[in-house]
Amino acid sequence: MAAGATVHTFEITLADVDRGVYEDLSLRVARHPSETGAFMMTRVLAHCLEHAEGIAFSEGISTTEEPAVLVRDLTGLITAWIEVGQPEAERLHRGSRLAERTVVYTQHDPAKVLARWDGKRIHERERIELVSFDPGFIDAAAALVGRRNALTVSVTDGHLYAELNGTALDSDVLRRPLD
Repeated sequence: MAAGATVHTFEITLADVDRGVYEDLSLRVARHPSETGAFMMTRVLAHCLEHAEGIAFSEGISTTEEPAVLVRDLTGLITAWIEVGQPEAERLHRGSRLAERTVVYTQHDPAKVLARWDGKRIHERERIELVSFDPGFIDAAAALVGRRNALTVSVTDGHLYAELNGTALDSDVLRRPLD
């Protein structure tokens, strides 16, 4: 854990009907002082929406060799490279070469994020997915985060319903390929 990081705990009830994933999760999330609340909340939601055996947060900003979230198989190979925010094209290129699935979860305007990658070399960019949420959703959720958090996440028909510390929120989960 990085020096100066604030640890947030999330007790999560996940019901992703679209993928058939039903889990109770307990996450400890270290938030570096340079990390925004919106970025951290996007990381937490990416972890929920990509939940699979072998999923983990990376070491964070202290490592540049891994994405924010990744999934490893039992042999240690990376099967899913999950970026958050608006990563550089080079990171996506690397992730797409290393993992069978590469996805970016963003709290930013997806059109602006996509524009950053126009004309850039990205390995098999057609396989990479960009996931975003309704405007204001991530910021509203981030404003509710405390040190200890109770989060319920339900996903059905591409729509996310969340209850965070007693407040209900919802958003479409907008998925699009890079090309």
